[in-house]
Amino acid sequence: MCGIVGYIGERQAQPILLNCLQKLEYRGYDSCGIAVSQSNIQVYKDIIRIKEMEKALPKIEGMAGVGHTRWATHGGPSKANAHPHCDCTGKIAVVHNGVITNYHKLRQQLVSEGHNFSSQTDSEVIPHLVEKYFDGDLEKAIYLALRDVEGSYAIIILAAGEHRLIAARKDSPLIIGIGDRENFIASDVPAVLDYTSRVIYLEDGDTAVIAKDNIKVKSNGTGVDRKEHKILWSVEDAQKAGYEHFMLKEIHEQPKVIRDTLSEYISAGAPAANLMTPGDTLEDWLILACGTSYHAALIGKYIIEELVRIPVRVELASEFNYWGQTSAKTRAIVITQSGETADAIRAIKRLKEKGCQLITITNVVDSTASRLTDQVVYTRAGLEISVPATKSFMAQLIALYWLVLPYARIDNRRKDSLITELRQLPGKVQQVLDNEAVIAEYGRELSKYENAFFIGRGINFPLSLEGALKLKEISYIHAEGYAAGELKHGPFALLSGDTPVIAIAAQDNTYEAMLTNIKEVKARQSPVMALIVEGDDVGRDLADWAIAVPEVHPIFSPLINVVALQLLAYYTAKHRGCPIDFPRNLAKSVTVE
Repeated sequence: MCGIVGYIGERQAQPILLNCLQKLEYRGYDSCGIAVSQSNIQVYKDIIRIKEMEKALPKIEGMAGVGHTRWATHGGPSKANAHPHCDCTGKIAVVHNGVITNYHKLRQQLVSEGHNFSSQTDSEVIPHLVEKYFDGDLEKAIYLALRDVEGSYAIIILAAGEHRLIAARKDSPLIIGIGDRENFIASDVPAVLDYTSRVIYLEDGDTAVIAKDNIKVKSNGTGVDRKEHKILWSVEDAQKAGYEHFMLKEIHEQPKVIRDTLSEYISAGAPAANLMTPGDTLEDWLILACGTSYHAALIGKYIIEELVRIPVRVELASEFNYWGQTSAKTRAIVITQSGETADAIRAIKRLKEKGCQLITITNVVDSTASRLTDQVVYTRAGLEISVPATKSFMAQLIALYWLVLPYARIDNRRKDSLITELRQLPGKVQQVLDNEAVIAEYGRELSKYENAFFIGRGINFPLSLEGALKLKEISYIHAEGYAAGELKHGPFALLSGDTPVIAIAAQDNTYEAMLTNIKEVKARQSPVMALIVEGDDVGRDLADWAIAVPEVHPIFSPLINVVALQLLAYYTAKHRGCPIDFPRNLAKSVTVE
């Protein structure tokens, strides 16, 4: 769950590595470091931010180097545990993303052979293994070292005196950026956008030897040609465009995201994917995801069951990988923003082994998930930098609606009406954004508390989970999402004047029940902030604070309500002075289990 970069070319490596690492800050990290080589290797690393490291760094000469931002897994944040890691001779430096599951056994063996370790990390075994096998042939030594390693990795190896970098991947993403007499390696595309839009995606089992004017890729020891891709994201996409935070920029991009994602499929005049085929004998419908994507999956369940009249189960990919049951008669949908989420990738591989029919919804073209699946539905959210997912969640929901609507078991008149309303949603979302100043003031009120509950019913119940997640991850307020009817089954014990409740009062068949729940909350002295439809005077009168949103068909209400909850979380965190784009302990792409 870290960022790794490498550079080799005709320019000084140090400033390029630092710039590339800054572009990966959104992935989250607790320490960082670089190593630069000419005739020897110089390493600088610490538990500091990249900007601080840039000021502290002495000038390190060299036109080849590697860099790393670490999110601690094995061993806490410390200078010793930060990457890059070196062998005993100091002539081999490695940056690594992933988890070496047999590192303890390897470490014990290496120590018995005389190797000295300076960190608690699993990653440090890699340079020592390369040193162990090195007899003058670096590629061979790396091949033998990786043969011993179990687990996941994306690695870049820098060796003193070598005019090349060597990279390898297994279950962790790694790309090569192609320049003019210079080449780049990184764990994600944004790292190299300042220098090139031409990339190669390495695949599992690939090893690449990268010189300044040459790239050679082998798959399990055999030379292969990997397709070059043109990245359509621009450098401007990775900038804040005048907004204070990436999160706020990305919230405001959602009307465009809806238009872009819809136009991708509506203009094609065909379903986003083959959700069903004539004579289907499928016995099981399954949606898998993690984090915010899991909340989109829960809404997807409501959409499919309401429109297609097919029961659907939704599971966390991280749990399914250990306990979930499936068969060849399962139709599975996997949702992953990055297409590299470790638990989602593992689930996809397991589903394929079972012979399941598989659809993946992802935001990244040619990501691992998109290459493994039977069918891909691409969301058109564009580059999302902020760790809290906003516009990618919106795009996932739009993709789910368009995936399902062509198969809806409703009359054509109603179907056409829903499609028309779907097209009108960008304007409705913009109306919520235009109410930003009011929501910002409510964020100021919410920022005074340390605990909060979110409640919803029906298709908006998953939004109570998403609203609570957004609030807790960026404001550090303890928040819980509940189905409104469940409060009386325990959580009522926590209600008091110090525990605000954010209630999503949608105008659907759950509305009267939600009003009763709000009254129950008020009777226990908790202040209520209600998300209501414009013109709902009853809901407004019951609440201490009311956020009014435009009226839409109830099945589309999550698309409107989520924007208000995102803004509420954003302004709550802002009033508390929190680092909104980079919450503590979190990473954008979760590439380890």
